Amino acid sequence: MGQDADAARDGVHGAYRSVGRRGAVDPVKALMHRHRELCERAVDALEIAAGLEAQGVTDRAAARFRHRDVFSLAEEMYARAARQEESVSRAETPGPTRARAYWAALALVPGALGAAVVAGLRLTDGQPRLAVAAFGALAMTAGLYAALRRGPLSTGHRTTNAARAWTCWLVAYALAGDGLLSAGRDGGPDGPWTLATAPVLALSLACAPAAWCTHLFLARARRRLNASRGLREFAASVRPLLTGAFGLFLCALGGLLALCGTALNESPAYAGAGALGALLLPARLLTARGLTHAPARALAGAGAAEATALATVFAARLPGCSFLATPVDSLVGAAGAGAVPALACGTGALVLLVQAARTLTRASAHALPCEAA
Repeated sequence: MGQDADAARDGVHGAYRSVGRRGAVDPVKALMHRHRELCERAVDALEIAAGLEAQGVTDRAAARFRHRDVFSLAEEMYARAARQEESVSRAETPGPTRARAYWAALALVPGALGAAVVAGLRLTDGQPRLAVAAFGALAMTAGLYAALRRGPLSTGHRTTNAARAWTCWLVAYALAGDGLLSAGRDGGPDGPWTLATAPVLALSLACAPAAWCTHLFLARARRRLNASRGLREFAASVRPLLTGAFGLFLCALGGLLALCGTALNESPAYAGAGALGALLLPARLLTARGLTHAPARALAGAGAAEATALATVFAARLPGCSFLATPVDSLVGAAGAGAVPALACGTGALVLLVQAARTLTRASAHALPCEAA
């Protein structure tokens, strides 16, 4: 938080010292004055606590105001803040229900488009097939963009072009990477290599359970905000929710991979596609909550690892460079071509899950209203 956090702490200490010099016995009143906007817009005490926490106010600072922790201080601030009837009526309007139905339907669009594109590819050949593939890629991109513009995975924070590019590369590798890697190790490719449409179709269908599981997590976390009696209690209660939502999504993705693999008579690529899904969900969830740095780094790291694996296989054909392919050959020989994306994306997913467990269990991550709530 840097300078903003330091400024917030200085403001807290300054408020306490100023009322102390005046001989006042109500230091909380001065703090409420400094955070008037936060107190006026808060819908519960935990939102005030989250706002104070986000600005660097700690339990130690709360002790200066004769409270044991930040939540206790926030509870008093909330109880004493002037509440507006308008905010209560807004919370009771049916608008959020209609919004949830809207984004829940939009989440189905990428999967529907993906199924249509795969069907088109199966029914065409030659030039028409290339046209279907090109149009289908554009349509699925547009559908995914529309699905992510609303709902719990939407974000007001700009996703960098690099993050978008690496995400596209990871999906492209899921489609063609394993086939190209295997062909490269066998001395090819001498012609078109095998494309894995089942994993990509399953990932597009998984957009819906990803949004729904995220909504479930955020909605239940919001309820815990109202029921918790402190920030530590809230964090402890939200960690199982995060783990459960993530596990539920992986189960749904596994079922979709099995279904698509059976329907298309292809390998479901559980390891590679499952690891990619496990990477993309926390990356988007963190980005949606304004935490963009770690997801961008994780996506770049996974994409670079896959690109390096392909590059070393083909670079090994140069005279005297056969040793470059040794690590990839050993990994693929032991676990198959899917081990490359599984290792690359799985490592990134693990890093982001640790980051999510640290940041998404803080009340400040759930303080702002969202369509999932």
